[in-house]
Parts: sequence; C-alpha cells; structure tokens
Amino acid sequence: MAAANIKEVARHAGVSLGTVSNVLNRPDMVAPATRQRVLDAITTLGYVRNDSARQLRAGHSRTVAIVVLDVANPFFTDVVRGAEQVIEDAGAMLVVCNSGGNGARERRHLELLEEQRVRGVLVTPVDHGPQPDLDRLIDRGIPVVLVDRGTGRVNRCSVAVDDVLGGRLAMDHLLDQGHHRIAYLGGPLSIPQVADRHAGAAAALEERGGGDLRVAVTTGLTVAAGRRAAGELLALPARQRPTAVFCANDLIALGVLQELTARGLRVPADVAIVGYDDIEFAGAAAVPLSSVRQPRDQLGRTAAKLLLEEADAGDTHEHRHVVFQPELVVRRSSDQTRR
Repeated sequence: MAAANIKEVARHAGVSLGTVSNVLNRPDMVAPATRQRVLDAITTLGYVRNDSARQLRAGHSRTVAIVVLDVANPFFTDVVRGAEQVIEDAGAMLVVCNSGGNGARERRHLELLEEQRVRGVLVTPVDHGPQPDLDRLIDRGIPVVLVDRGTGRVNRCSVAVDDVLGGRLAMDHLLDQGHHRIAYLGGPLSIPQVADRHAGAAAALEERGGGDLRVAVTTGLTVAAGRRAAGELLALPARQRPTAVFCANDLIALGVLQELTARGLRVPADVAIVGYDDIEFAGAAAVPLSSVRQPRDQLGRTAAKLLLEEADAGDTHEHRHVVFQPELVVRRSSDQTRR
C-alpha cells in the first residue's frame, strides 16, 4: 500500500495544502480546531512527511556526520557520545562513519556525505597531508571540523589535544620512577598523534639527561598489536630489555599487559606500563593502567558546537582551533609505591 501524501491529507481534512503545511511547520498559525482536524487526518491516513526532500529544497539538512579512524576504539566511542549530545540537542541527527584508517574508504564516505548534502562533517582524517576531499566539501558550503587533529589551514575549525605535552608527562613520570631503559610502542608513525606523543617523550628524555628510548613501531593501535610488540621486547637479551614502556594508546598498553602477565612477568616490578587516552578499560584492568587522559567527551562536544556555529553563521563564521591539555593519571601499572 502506497504511503499517503499531503494532498490526500488536505482532502481528508477538508482544508487547503497551505493549511496542512502550516500545521506541519507553523502550527501556531492555525486555529486549534482546524489544526486538530488535520492531525486526525494525518493519524488516520498514516501520513509521514518526507523530511529529506523538504530539507533538500531548503538547501540544508538536519544530518551531521562524524568520520572516525576506528569505531572499535573506545576513545572514539566517547568522542562520538559527546558530539551526539550536542547535535541531538540542536534537533539534528549524528551519523557515524568508520574509515578504519583506510584513505580510500574515507574518500568514499566523504563522497556519499557530499551527495547527501549533510549539514556538516566532523572528521579525524587518515592522512595529515593535503586534504582535497575536505576542501571540496568546504567549497560546496559544507562545514568541516577536524577532531583530535590540529590544522594549519584557515578554512576549517579543529579540536585537538597537546599530544607532545602528553608524551612529556608520560616520560617524566617513568624517569621519576627510576627507569632509564624505556620503550615507546605505537604506530604507524605517519599518524600525527603517534608521532607527537613520541616526540614529546623523546624531548623529555633528552632534557633529563638522556637514556635509552627504544621505538617499536606497530602496524596499528590495537590490543593484538600490543601483544606482538611486547613479545618482541621480551625476546631481547635481559640487559637490553626495557624496564618500562610508554604506549601510544590504551589498547596497545592492554595488549602489553596481557602478554607480560601471560609470560609470568610482574607489572610494574619487572616492567612498568603507561598508556594514553585513559579509556574506561584502563582503570578496570587486572593491573590498573596509568594513562595520559584526554578529555574525550569534551573533544566531541566542542567540535560539534563549532560545526553548528559555522553552519548557522555561514560566511561570517570565524574559524577556531581549540587545543586541550592532557593530564597524567597514575595507577598501579607504573607506580612502585602502589604495589
């Protein structure tokens, strides 16, 4: 059975098309009795308004998209939740797209979002170089806000965390605990956040008099990658083996913890661990993980607010680049005093 249309609603209620339109869009302009007659007709006929067509005619949408690097990473789950609350409060809907760290997949998502004429796009780009796909969206009048990624570009807003500082905080803590042979686990280094966290750790080590910082580049930021990297470190001779590891995210840190525990090593007595992001699982691990905390919910909320502001302001909008400061949360995985 075909869905009822607005003409049938008008005919059933005995009113004009304009009156039905006013009931749907400006109900205060219609007399209560007439308005109720139209609403009764809508209920009886099962009419559902074609909101997408109406929005396309008006030149805008109530759909906002967020494109994340890894939908399975709890960090992005928390960012999405923060953005979702702001978007829903504005009467719009947030659609989540997962690039999976794949540039081709990201481009396909952006092409489809452009075809749908979404209200705006929040995105953590796969690449940190030129971003022609994002430039094309902006040229079409679709606002773009970078999430968890800074930018030197003047045509888009961004929300990020000072990851260089985060790397410094982790390294200073491990040095304060008396460690000198330290490993940094994460990758690929082409991901700006991974590179910045390493840069901060290396700078802190150099400023404190130097030491041995071994870099183990992983193929991803997953638990499995952490387990493999830990296995490689444990294969080293005892005198070369790091006594502490700083991981580019908590998933890698959890993998390291799993592998060390499975092989009978003690954390932190044999190897101390510091992660990054401070996801919920960090504090709930068998050995609670020390981690550099990012304001995940606030990242999402701020990015969504910037996007909605730009969508409403149009050409008068002034782009902003917001940078949050991370903080170190010390737990048992790296603190000898808590054993």
